[in-house]
Amino acid sequence: MDIQQAMLSRLGGYQPISALPRDFYTSEADYRLELETIWYRDWLFVGHDCEIPRAGDYFTVQIGEYPLIIVRDRDGEIRAFHNTCRHRGSRICSAERGTVPRFVCPYHQWTYKLSGELIAARDMGGDFQRAKYHLKAAHCAHVGGYVFVCLSAVAPDFDTFAKVAEPYLLPHHLHQAKVAFQSTIVEHSNWKLVWENNRECYHCAVNHPELCRTYPSTPTVVSIGMATNSPGVGEQWQRWESHGLPSRFQLSPNGQSRLVRMPLLGTAVSFTLDGAAAVRRPLSESVTEPNVGSLLMFHYPSTWNHVLGDHATTFRVLPLSPTETQLTTKWLVHKDAEEGVDYDLARLTEVWRATNDEDRRVCQENQRGVNSPIYDPAPYSTIHEAGTLQFIDWYRRHFMARLSEVTDPGAA
Repeated sequence: MDIQQAMLSRLGGYQPISALPRDFYTSEADYRLELETIWYRDWLFVGHDCEIPRAGDYFTVQIGEYPLIIVRDRDGEIRAFHNTCRHRGSRICSAERGTVPRFVCPYHQWTYKLSGELIAARDMGGDFQRAKYHLKAAHCAHVGGYVFVCLSAVAPDFDTFAKVAEPYLLPHHLHQAKVAFQSTIVEHSNWKLVWENNRECYHCAVNHPELCRTYPSTPTVVSIGMATNSPGVGEQWQRWESHGLPSRFQLSPNGQSRLVRMPLLGTAVSFTLDGAAAVRRPLSESVTEPNVGSLLMFHYPSTWNHVLGDHATTFRVLPLSPTETQLTTKWLVHKDAEEGVDYDLARLTEVWRATNDEDRRVCQENQRGVNSPIYDPAPYSTIHEAGTLQFIDWYRRHFMARLSEVTDPGAA
């Protein structure tokens, strides 16, 4: 039995009422299959279009074995290219971000336009055909200020998600914002444990004292599909929607993405220790309502988000190994907001920097326990961990569907 068939058999025999068996969180072979079947074939959030506002602005990202460049070309289009020179494969851009008039490989100076065309290849002879050696592109799409890429030869549908997400995101003008601060940490934990932890607040009261000052940890707010049962939420949705802010719960048919706007605790309007706004200047000048709660968005497997009235906090998840996950967090503010005038950076970031560090500890201890040969998980709490159960159910169904495509001789 080959590895795909073996995985199909294991997933088919697993009942999604508890955490996955041990190998799903520890096995190198399982991790490699996830990369090939999920991470290299799905749309992944990589960054924001406001990070590359001008022609020649770029940032880089590493997804598994694939280094990528995300750039704005001279026509204003956002493109994604494999960060691999067509000559002998050297990385072209080693910096995390920058601005260039064109891409020049530092090894042998092969030179490419911002749109990927090879325009100079020194001393290659008269028969050399430059048109055969343009940079290889990856699929690239953006919606509401978010940039996604897909490494697959044929990308899955993105438009359905974009059409649902765009009305929720556009009022916040994230495409015109700026990144006030960025933090990248490595959690020594499998990427699924990171997501499982994120999808519940069963652990919040004890582990997240800063976040729990403003973020409600009740299951009716946190758990998938229970928002409509939370007292007063329907009235809040109606009020926000009267201000032009779509708010009602939206879960994609396949369970991969969710959008909903939820109130914070009491009179809190932002993720700060006192609940007051962290930024004096609103994120969007078109949103005049001071208390718009938090727009919660996730898109498996790579991002969850909180978009508020004064700022947005966005999270990017990327796997590094079976037991390591990179989490990049960005705090977005109005493009003209000034540090020291409109916001204090420590106050803006203190809640989620503390929460991320607390989650890192929780997830790393979770991984250490799962590594034990006697690991034998009990059922999830259907009251507190419905969101975690939904994530695991999505993972199982999505993985099985992809594996069935791979193993079907007629699937090509």
